[in-house]
Amino acid sequence: MTFPWLTLLGLVPIAGSIIVLALRGRGGRAVAMGFALAELAIGVAIWPMDPPAEQYGWIGAIGAWYALDVDGMAKLLIGLTVVLVPVVLLAEWHVGDGRSAGGPVEADGVLPPRWSTEAFMALVLLLEGFTLYVFMASDLLVFYIFFEATLIPMYFLIAGWGGPGRTGAALKFLLFSLLGGLILLAGVIGMYAVSAGNGDPSLLTADLTGLPMGTGTERWLFAAFFIAFAIKAPMVPVHTWLPDTAEQARPGASSLLVATLDKIGTFGMIRFCLAFFPAASSWAAPFVLTLAVISIFYGAVMAIGAKDLLRLVAYTSVSHFGFMVLGVFSFTTASLAGSIFYMLGHGFSAAAMFLVVGFLAERRGSALIADFGGAQRLVPVLAGVFLVCGLATLGLPGLANFAGEYLIMAGAWGRHPVLVAVAVVATVLAAVYIMLAYQRVFTGPVGEASRTHLTRDLSGRERAVIAPLIALMLFFGLVPKPALDAVAPTAQQAMVHVSATDPAPSVSNGGR
Repeated sequence: MTFPWLTLLGLVPIAGSIIVLALRGRGGRAVAMGFALAELAIGVAIWPMDPPAEQYGWIGAIGAWYALDVDGMAKLLIGLTVVLVPVVLLAEWHVGDGRSAGGPVEADGVLPPRWSTEAFMALVLLLEGFTLYVFMASDLLVFYIFFEATLIPMYFLIAGWGGPGRTGAALKFLLFSLLGGLILLAGVIGMYAVSAGNGDPSLLTADLTGLPMGTGTERWLFAAFFIAFAIKAPMVPVHTWLPDTAEQARPGASSLLVATLDKIGTFGMIRFCLAFFPAASSWAAPFVLTLAVISIFYGAVMAIGAKDLLRLVAYTSVSHFGFMVLGVFSFTTASLAGSIFYMLGHGFSAAAMFLVVGFLAERRGSALIADFGGAQRLVPVLAGVFLVCGLATLGLPGLANFAGEYLIMAGAWGRHPVLVAVAVVATVLAAVYIMLAYQRVFTGPVGEASRTHLTRDLSGRERAVIAPLIALMLFFGLVPKPALDAVAPTAQQAMVHVSATDPAPSVSNGGR
């Protein structure tokens, strides 16, 4: 029997969460960080190997198995998750004890935490374990169980720490997510019924891929899966929970929500929608692509008009998820590979932006753009880090988002040039919302309130939080090949599922 690397990867953070809670504050932070670093080491060890799939009988009557497997896309998202968790733990090292970079968390209308720092860290580890199981699951029931289980720690992460509206934001997040989960459950039951109707009930994704079904059945089941993943992604018009959540939650919780948990949406579209419902995916593609472009443009416009820095980052993510969905449903090898790569790059840039804005807001006691001005003179290192992370967000060449964004648009151009042209306008708007925010916050005259609150630049701990994220954005921006090589088989397999071929390149002869 081969060593169960994948099971170990999922269980280590869950076990760490239980132990941290059992310690009741006695060294819990150090223990939580130890488990997070151990998980990172396991993730690094698994990356170059091809860990064997794990499959054990579970509920034979419905064909459910405890089954785990990973491909290149899963590896990328697993790597993203195991890197971000220790970074978030370090960033939120004092989240529950009333200490922060800018003074007591009770100041300026921010509610005191409901629970301790150790409780926050235990929930983060629990969320990590559940999320990794989602990415590794190769049985539909296992996927669904952990898809829903991720809501539990995330709900408490939002409700327990953050702004005065955190309870309402947590409830809104939960209601939207439960709606998506309920719709997905109907789809899971439908897939079981279809497999049983074919004589061999099974919930293994390998058995459900290519399963014959009627046109109407396929379209209804596609709709169930797609709606659930569109809420998770999130896409317009089911995105409204994200800005409210990001504004009220702690920056560390928002980082994990947007950078890892929301990636389940685009991950699921590739893993399940294209594989299980290829004809329905092609049938729905024009509608989905229209929604994607609306999300791209809407998110960019709303980010420009945002008055709160945390909401601004949330709206940028709505726009970026639109790019990912555009890549998925354009059905070209380049756009699919670009979409998967974009999940990685966006994960690092979005997490970095939330954390940097969090450091800034803790010092000022507010995330409102109007409450700043001239901050560059007071906290120059923080200003420089914000600018670098903002440039990564807008897709500057040399940083990770650029390669994914470029591949998506280059791949989609052969099929949908008009939609890509609209998306290009949004890339220009990205420069507007990032540079406008930088101008309003960091340039101009220094206000008296800023002079009073912005008295310290980034500390050593805060620099240690941001440095690895910037390093990874630079590495994957300058050397994208390892990640693109890893996801190429997934993109090619998705093309096979939908029976698509890349459009032939066309070159104009200038009218001659």
